[in-house]
Amino acid sequence: MNIRSKPRDLALSRRAFVGTALAAGAAAGAAGLTLPSGVFARGDDTLRIGLIGCGGRGTGAALQALRADKGAVLVAVGDVFEDRVRSCLAGLSEELGDAAKDKLKVTPERTFVGLDAYRKVLDAGVDVVLLTTTPNFRPIHLEAAVQAGKHVFCEKPMAVDGPGVRKAMAAAKLAKEKNLALVSGFCWRYGNAERAAFERINAGAIGRIMAAHTTYHTGTLSPRPRKPEWSDFEFQMRNWWHFTWVSGDHIVEQAVHSIDRLSWAMGDENPVRCVSLGGRAARKGPESGHVFDHFAVVYEYGQGRRGFHTCRQIDGCPSDNTDYIFGTKGRAVINGWVPQHDLLDLDDKPVWKYDGPRRDMYQNEHDALFASIRNNSPINDGDWMLRSTLMAIMGRMAAYTGQTVTFEQALNSTEDLTPASYEGMIPVPPVAIPGQTKFA
Repeated sequence: MNIRSKPRDLALSRRAFVGTALAAGAAAGAAGLTLPSGVFARGDDTLRIGLIGCGGRGTGAALQALRADKGAVLVAVGDVFEDRVRSCLAGLSEELGDAAKDKLKVTPERTFVGLDAYRKVLDAGVDVVLLTTTPNFRPIHLEAAVQAGKHVFCEKPMAVDGPGVRKAMAAAKLAKEKNLALVSGFCWRYGNAERAAFERINAGAIGRIMAAHTTYHTGTLSPRPRKPEWSDFEFQMRNWWHFTWVSGDHIVEQAVHSIDRLSWAMGDENPVRCVSLGGRAARKGPESGHVFDHFAVVYEYGQGRRGFHTCRQIDGCPSDNTDYIFGTKGRAVINGWVPQHDLLDLDDKPVWKYDGPRRDMYQNEHDALFASIRNNSPINDGDWMLRSTLMAIMGRMAAYTGQTVTFEQALNSTEDLTPASYEGMIPVPPVAIPGQTKFA
């Protein structure tokens, strides 16, 4: 429905929702390319964008997509909540300034609200879709977008549980078969400095990588107090990072960036198994849901190689977001925020230090996406983006249960976190207790 219509009831059964789902380049380079003849039936040079998920990340992704290609225009938007749609469009208009009249072509008839908004955006004549909702909906949206023949920007993580990963894997495979672009929101993979550093690491500049430790130590994300008019669904969605069914917990929703770089350092090899510690020491109040506030994971690879990841969301503690990578000939220290991209030998003498351009990695990923579409050589990030997502999920599973979890167990898990219904009461599970919470 469009936002001028009477707001529909947001409560929709999971069965009905799933049933609906089933029925690089630089900006100048991307902007200078012309559309190959016959790629789109319209025969013009326009790439029509649809945005599914109008929060802060969605607004940012839309802005970057519009700046990535001179022929890109936003024609349809959708979100579960109407206020997000309105704030997104207002924010885009302000950021684009005079360019808004040419870049924003969203009419009220192509402005959708509700759980079925994603389907209506896909049916609104778009060529490219940006999937930036809360992570729990990502597999269904990705599946629907690929089935509809759309090029996709897919924000991380790509799922919150094993069944979701399997669905997303099938969609990524289909995208490749249909020659559709699929670019992930793992933005560090598109950073200039990170690409240069990891290219050298993977090429053996510090020898064979035997261990890597990545960190994501930060403060607590602010909870949102419940309003009297909110249903359980809206309350949990408005506090989505505090509920595992929506976010996957912070190791999956946030720290997965660092786990992705761990996987990158280890050559994107599947870990054999992992052991995790984790718990909830500082969170309190109903707005904080039932998620943990700290994790420590050991990923075991073949031949004794190990990957270590630690993450924490607790106020008043030191922050860190660094990758420490150890090879047989030296080590690397990577922190894109400092920034630091140093390779050293075993005597701590510099081997290499990045001193090139540092272009916005968020913009880079969209530039690469649109350039690949224009060149009819679509990027497909499916394999590694889903490996990293699953590694984060298996880390959470191991911490919640206290058990060793293999990569295959996580992939084949039957644990579906989606509530049976979005109507009425959505029970909040108890905080997981390692050794008592069961693996499914």
